[in-house]
Amino acid sequence: MQFKIENPDKEILNIEAKLIQLPGLDGSFAVLENHAPLVATLKKGQVRIIDNNGQEHCLDIEGGIFGVAENLCHLLLL
Repeated sequence: MQFKIENPDKEILNIEAKLIQLPGLDGSFAVLENHAPLVATLKKGQVRIIDNNGQEHCLDIEGGIFGVAENLCHLLLL
């Protein structure tokens, strides 16, 4: 699935991912390929991404809005 991370000024990351783990307001959750459509507010924490090569990427965030639909994931950082 395609995963983009942006802030209001620029694109930070654009990657093909197998798994995305996110710090939701009500607790951590994960997204895999073919996930049901979802919009969630995120709190301060760490985003963990496993790319299609099995490599792990981590990013500390202060919060944001995450959305997924049809294997397109988007994170807008606050």
